[in-house]
Amino acid sequence: MNEGHEDIITIYDEEGLEKEFSVAGMFDMHEQSYALLKDENEVFVMRVEEEGDDQFLVKITDPDERASILEAYEIATEAEGYKEE
Repeated sequence: MNEGHEDIITIYDEEGLEKEFSVAGMFDMHEQSYALLKDENEVFVMRVEEEGDDQFLVKITDPDERASILEAYEIATEAEGYKEE
């Protein structure tokens, strides 16, 4: 991946606090789009939903859905030769 060239997005949490994340990847699975976000401590996967011309990131609450998405992303990046150090 292009280090130093990651997109940075700002998200407001449930308490209205601003948090910045780098976009580690975006991909489609089961006719749905997902974004893989990371900060200095964690990696998050969020569903990308569209309404008109706008896009929104939606928290994935189902642990099985989250696990299968992360597993598919890991398999895809390993197959393409990407590996985080």
